[in-house]
Amino acid sequence: MYKTLVVAQSSDNLSLGDGIDVITFEQYLQDYPKRNETKTRVINLCDTEHYLSRGYYCSLLAEARKHKVLPSVSTINDLRNLANYADSSLLFNSDLLGLDLDQPIELFAFFGHVENEQLKKLARRVYEKYPDPILKLSLFRDENGINFNVVRCTYSLLDEVQKAEFLNRLNIFTHVVWRQSAAERKLRWDMAILVNPDETHPPSDKDAIARFIKAAAKVGIHAQTITAKQANHIAQYDALFIRETTAIDHHTYRIARKAEQEGLVVIDDPTSIMRCCNKAFLHDAFSYNKVPAPKTHVVLGTSDVELDNIEAHFDYPIVLKLPEGAFSKGVFKVATRDELKEKLDLLLADTALVLVQEYLFTDFDWRIGVLNGRAIFACRYHMARNHWQIYNHGSKRFSSGGFETLPTFEVPKKVLDAAIKACSIIGKGLYGVDIKQKGNQVYVIEVNDNPSIDHKVEDLYLGNELYMHIMNEFAHRLEMRGR
Repeated sequence: MYKTLVVAQSSDNLSLGDGIDVITFEQYLQDYPKRNETKTRVINLCDTEHYLSRGYYCSLLAEARKHKVLPSVSTINDLRNLANYADSSLLFNSDLLGLDLDQPIELFAFFGHVENEQLKKLARRVYEKYPDPILKLSLFRDENGINFNVVRCTYSLLDEVQKAEFLNRLNIFTHVVWRQSAAERKLRWDMAILVNPDETHPPSDKDAIARFIKAAAKVGIHAQTITAKQANHIAQYDALFIRETTAIDHHTYRIARKAEQEGLVVIDDPTSIMRCCNKAFLHDAFSYNKVPAPKTHVVLGTSDVELDNIEAHFDYPIVLKLPEGAFSKGVFKVATRDELKEKLDLLLADTALVLVQEYLFTDFDWRIGVLNGRAIFACRYHMARNHWQIYNHGSKRFSSGGFETLPTFEVPKKVLDAAIKACSIIGKGLYGVDIKQKGNQVYVIEVNDNPSIDHKVEDLYLGNELYMHIMNEFAHRLEMRGR
């Protein structure tokens, strides 16, 4: 799918594998872009120490030509303006702990890789923040403890041993990280599907992921799964589809944010994650926009006045919710004042506020899947056996209840209207809206930015068409993006 160009000060002594052209800056300036050229990636090895140098213009022109380039102009500018790495960011202090640094250390990181085992994590995290083929790290101890600097280095300044090591890493990077098969070159876009193989209850099972990949290919998208450890190369993709349970203070949010900044089409987008993952936001948003929802109060403490106020507005049992939680985690039911105070004390030790909500028992919850303001699937999830929630995390045998998958045209209009109205507050992504229905009244419980889509559950009515709906939306957004 991609052609790889390595642009160097001199093309001599740079022997790389098939499919990689090594050219000088003069050649890149004069010979590109070419008519009807394939999608092109550029690895810029020219000197970028000085503003408006050849290396600077190489990356600048690559971006103008819609070539994916490493490093980007933004990275070049960031590194040029960076005097002391530790002074500019506190994100890496933990990576410096435990280092035995009797003497200063200087070493090169090639595509975020170093041989020093103690510094591999640090080098990788520096590369994630400043993706550049060659970075020189200097570690030293001063009166403030261990500190370090980072600068960009050009290939021509490496010695022969370092050049050999760099070329090895370059071959690995271009032929493993950026490799595409002949069949994949027929597809127009690249998509990363973020998954966590160790997750107990992932949003999509393996069968569903396989169907997403197959559906993506039908609309011109080469999709492949990645894990969080592989996401430092997210800029090489055109789209990101998150199929790992999201949270705000979590790598899923950071990866989504980075992908959005790189211009990728992202579902779940970081704004949706931020809004859906916090029930306090949803409570306020539902109130201000008149979305039908259970009666809810925000509680900040456990004084007698607070407890009296809760009991004046709610009948037992009462539901307590942490602002952040997924798959029924962080949701508790209390039946007495003593239980209320005990559970609030426990929860408020970890959070500034807790949501108190009226208890509405129903035999099932509606889950309406909404994509870009349109309902695409509907399920009724029944409560777990002998439990008041869909998921019972304390049970080993019956951890979740049964389900029914229905066509959306069989869902009551009030339920669909409430789901679509709730999603309009969040954005235009892919959402799962949990709704309770009691008689003619409906109550939106929450909107999930990362809804479950499992094979033979949510897809039971539409089948493969459900996966096509979602991938067609990605293709439409990629087309509208214009590259």
